[in-house]
Amino acid sequence: MSTLTSADPATEAAATRRAPAKRSGGKSLVDGTLNVFSHGFLLVWGLLTALPLLWAVLSAFKSDNEILSDPWGLPGSLRWDNFSRAWTHGHIGQYFLNTGIVLIGSLTLTMLLGATAAYALARYQFWGNRIVYFAFVGGMMFPVVLAFVPLFFVVRDAGMLNTLPGLMLVYTAYSLPFTVFFLTAFFRTLPTAVSEAALIDGCGPFRLFFRVMLPMAKPGLISVGIFNFLAHWNQYLLPVVLLKDENKYVLAQGLAALAVSEGYRGDYSRLFAGLTLAMLPVLVVYAVFQRQIQAGLTAGQMK
Repeated sequence: MSTLTSADPATEAAATRRAPAKRSGGKSLVDGTLNVFSHGFLLVWGLLTALPLLWAVLSAFKSDNEILSDPWGLPGSLRWDNFSRAWTHGHIGQYFLNTGIVLIGSLTLTMLLGATAAYALARYQFWGNRIVYFAFVGGMMFPVVLAFVPLFFVVRDAGMLNTLPGLMLVYTAYSLPFTVFFLTAFFRTLPTAVSEAALIDGCGPFRLFFRVMLPMAKPGLISVGIFNFLAHWNQYLLPVVLLKDENKYVLAQGLAALAVSEGYRGDYSRLFAGLTLAMLPVLVVYAVFQRQIQAGLTAGQMK
């Protein structure tokens, strides 16, 4: 009797240890299956995204005959003259210059105005705070295509139609809702003790903002700056509505015009070279600031 009694607890303990192992094994099997499926999906998605870009880059080094006769093959030789022809005869250089001028102006205004507005909405309580905040949020839900007609007349009446400064201001207004929404949430995560200590040490409101709070918000500023850069760089519809002079075309608008003209002329190698030149800045910016983008997206959650 004593032997059976002493064996029962051991048997029950062994059964108890085996049961969770079985459950954990089933859970790990499900997790492993989901990981394989998710990684496979991401791999297929990555190939669908990268292969057309790689094909366009390879086509930029081919001759027109190679593009038409063997579109999937490798180039016989690297024809760098395609890029020089695209830069000069294809007006890619002028389009790059116009795009750079617009981006510098619009990003500077967007980040300055967006950061100050977001800081005020996040750190100061005043009457109408939530109204102003939700007005910015509502601007994110308003499709820009619905504003083309009134926007055209407003810019024309302001005397800024077919001008790069006019396009800068429109880009700034177009990007402010998302910038304020993103940075408001980010500024709310910054520690209040730091700003209070700075005020005690004699910092005024402007010095506190520019010397203390903006450096602390650097990950968020870089993240939203990259998003705005990509949006402004790839913008096509707004320049089409507001710019009519070919010498003032930005890159996306100029490439669309180049695609039509080169398609009729049959100079496909110059067209692919221009597309490759247009892709390079975006790829470089993302490769350089990839860590900052991820840090800015997760900083608010981590805090």
